[in-house]
Amino acid sequence: MAERNPPSDSAGPDGDRFSLLAFVLGEVRSYPLPPKGSITLGRGEACHIRIEEPSVSRRHATLHVGTSFTLEDHGSVNGTRLRVSRERGGGTGSIEEIRLLSGSPMTIEPFTPVQLGSVVIVIQPVSAPLTSNGQGAAPQPVVSDPSMQRLYELASLVAQSPISVLLLGETGVGKELLAETIHLRSQRAKGPFVPINCAAFSESLLESELFGYERGAFTGAVRTKPGLIERAHGGTLFLDEVGEMPLSLQVKLLRVLEDLKVLRVGGLEPQSVDVRFVAATHQDLDACVARGTFRKDLYFRINGFTLNIPPLRERVGEIASLARYFIERSTAENKRSAPGLTPEAQSLLERHSWPGNIRELRNIMGRALVLCRGEAIQPEHLVFDSAPKVLEPAPKVLEPAPKELEPTSPGSPALSSAPASGTLGEDIAALERQRILEALEQCAGNQTRAAQVLGISRRTLVTRLKMYGIPGPRPRSR
Repeated sequence: MAERNPPSDSAGPDGDRFSLLAFVLGEVRSYPLPPKGSITLGRGEACHIRIEEPSVSRRHATLHVGTSFTLEDHGSVNGTRLRVSRERGGGTGSIEEIRLLSGSPMTIEPFTPVQLGSVVIVIQPVSAPLTSNGQGAAPQPVVSDPSMQRLYELASLVAQSPISVLLLGETGVGKELLAETIHLRSQRAKGPFVPINCAAFSESLLESELFGYERGAFTGAVRTKPGLIERAHGGTLFLDEVGEMPLSLQVKLLRVLEDLKVLRVGGLEPQSVDVRFVAATHQDLDACVARGTFRKDLYFRINGFTLNIPPLRERVGEIASLARYFIERSTAENKRSAPGLTPEAQSLLERHSWPGNIRELRNIMGRALVLCRGEAIQPEHLVFDSAPKVLEPAPKVLEPAPKELEPTSPGSPALSSAPASGTLGEDIAALERQRILEALEQCAGNQTRAAQVLGISRRTLVTRLKMYGIPGPRPRSR
């Protein structure tokens, strides 16, 4: 995607500054919008915002910016569609899709998803503030890595719809913080945000915590207690480590998701609830479904939209900012001056593999503040849980001869009987490079499909392409 004559980043309608986000094959691009004027969108070189995707027409649509935002379709082949939230009875909502007619402009509101072919665009304020929910200060995530910036932009878009969200990522990457951010940027921000860790309770205790119980339902139930689902009415329920939930409770949760009614333990009459569900897990739920430990129908219900949070070792650029954030927060609480972070200590932090992710970093900085009595944290103040697992640089790959670069068919003798040409690391790297080339050839250069064939994420594939010097797809001739 490219932008021709980029408009100035200045005030738009109502004096606010707005930008246009475009989501193409999982990647996000942001374009500042002018205070007024017309911006053409399409695949053609003459468009102000050029979207190089086959489903987008050469001159697909025009966005008119003034006192409001108006979108006009130009007879595009695959159409322009809006997804609008409609309120239903009981305070719940549904998504309605509207297709624009050619030559009939339609006013659109910020945060409204618009689909140009298979590409989704959305208009949002340049700095969408977090909304306070009356339960204390809103979380302020440290987001400086480009991948995390795109993730939070996408989360802001997803937050505007009532759809369920599934957060995936390793333990300690910040899933609860992202869940609360989604809540605070949604229309439910004034309602409660109720988190629960499904792995922290026994089956019977988790059932009573989630669904509540009536008086006399079991020994010790001396009074009626509403469950956390009811307490989240009008807000968001965050189910952390949902993959640990017992199968018997998965059935009950599925019923709540489908009927928006909850039956307390020992109760006879279900209670209506209006709750937005955000779930999180570090497990591979597809594998859990295959093993029979997680219900497929529940997986489909909670997986309305998936957000994948990368581990800390893949966002090295944020480590120093996060470390300073933990230093400042801890010293402010203890009313002491915040020490600095020496370049040597920062380098050691950035070379660590972070198996515990942000939670591990927070603990290490807490220990460093106990040990540091000077003006700056030194490497000797960084006490890791075990010997630091330093990330080694990628093995140097010897460029193979041109003949060896040609992809071979899977399982061919050239793959299985290739003689060793260097160290074990070099041989493994050369084999991985060859496999990537084969997958790209098999998928006609489509990186998303190639990543699926290889069983890795597209982000990982792009990293490998840069590592091995494999060029990306060539732009189409026009």
